[in-house]
Amino acid sequence: MKLTDLETVLKIKIHNNDLFTQALTHRSYLNEDKNFKQSNERLEFLGDSVLSLLTSNEIFKRFPDLPEGKLTYLRSTLVRTETLAKVSQELKLGDYLFLSRGEEKEGGRNNPSLLANTFEAILGAIYLDQGIEKAGNFLEQHLFPHIANLTNGTERYDYKSLLQEVIQEKNRVTPIYKVIKEEGPDHSKIFTVDVLAGNKMLARGQGKSKQDAEQASAKLALQNEKM
Repeated sequence: MKLTDLETVLKIKIHNNDLFTQALTHRSYLNEDKNFKQSNERLEFLGDSVLSLLTSNEIFKRFPDLPEGKLTYLRSTLVRTETLAKVSQELKLGDYLFLSRGEEKEGGRNNPSLLANTFEAILGAIYLDQGIEKAGNFLEQHLFPHIANLTNGTERYDYKSLLQEVIQEKNRVTPIYKVIKEEGPDHSKIFTVDVLAGNKMLARGQGKSKQDAEQASAKLALQNEKM
């Protein structure tokens, strides 16, 4: 792996090589090369906070009329594992990772969770090496274009997982789903499901299975301005 190649991918001039080497070091590699003392976990921690701040700022400016609940929904959707992993794959960050032989054999270079963590670590490294403005430029080039896909409905997501992230962040509770009705013959049933946070009913959705109805109610709850 050459950092000059990484510079081309990230479109930056790296000042501190050690930061980016650390950002690309999975903890499994520390046992295989004693010259590597630290994994990318600390940079991932920092990058997660930088990501949240810059993403919040971007959607706050881009959608001046959206209420807080919908802004939270957009942010959670944009920074979730699937989206960050997709961007990492577009940048081919997996090719640069320092992994143990076992982790590589298990497909670590294509592991969505590992790739998402690497994206955050790289962002943390850019922030320390280049400052907040360059970190923002990096997100503008590689992550923020995905906002359009979220708002025009071309990307599909697990709305239940998203709702859980949003509700736990806001209210520290886990959403509960209750089947209210089952209608129609066995081969063509329609399920009606309520989703609640604590004692508050957030939304009611319908679907041809319990799972579909739960997803529908979660989606409606995420779209609810009063959530």
